[in-house]
Amino acid sequence: MTAYPIHEDLKDASVLITGGGSGIGAALTEGFVAQGAKVAFIDIAEKESEALVERLASRAAHRPLFLKADLRDIAALRKAVGDAAAAHGPVTVLVNNAARDDRHEIEAVDEDYWENNLAINLRPHFFTIQAVAEGMKQAGGGAIVNFTSTSYMLNGGDMPAYTSAKAGVVGLTKGMAGKLGPHNIRVNAIAPGWVMTKRQKSLWVTEEGLAEMVGRQCIKEPIQPEDMVGPCLFLASNAARMVTAQVMIADGGML
Repeated sequence: MTAYPIHEDLKDASVLITGGGSGIGAALTEGFVAQGAKVAFIDIAEKESEALVERLASRAAHRPLFLKADLRDIAALRKAVGDAAAAHGPVTVLVNNAARDDRHEIEAVDEDYWENNLAINLRPHFFTIQAVAEGMKQAGGGAIVNFTSTSYMLNGGDMPAYTSAKAGVVGLTKGMAGKLGPHNIRVNAIAPGWVMTKRQKSLWVTEEGLAEMVGRQCIKEPIQPEDMVGPCLFLASNAARMVTAQVMIADGGML
């Protein structure tokens, strides 16, 4: 496992990560497992998720729990949250990571495409928060980290439904922070830059495009999935005790 700073309060914490089986999510799952947390993650990719569990299990204080569910199915999502709580106790750290950034032309978007896009990239964030909120209240507090994206800030025109959803994640973050703050529940967001996941490299990354992006960053290196773990651990931990309603941009200092 990659070495990260240890946050003692995350040891044995009940952590739930959406989309935790691959890409950024898999790095987050590994990062929380390395803290000694009780990690459950929801994903639709069964083969990748089971392989991740087996890779981490021998080095984990608590074997990670893979929960297969399609986050577009709210009933299945709620059941997965219940299964995580039954296995590990009430969820006190929620990471809403799952997303799908398919490119799409304006002319090709119909009502079904639009609704499906938001059903993946925005709607589950709310309903997962709703499903864990009562348990967090009973536990005396908790931390929620929503993943948005810098893409909606950059005026890119090739995925308007996705960028609309990611902007919506920021609004949801601030609204939920205000609502849940009196219960000692913090809600923050992380906005990654262009992270070099396996999916990105297989579908979108070109040598020219990556060079242009890195050239615009203050830090002249491609961003890796593991680079999102430290910010997420910080926001989930007591080190961020008075940090809420914030968006942490992790894009290498985009100019």
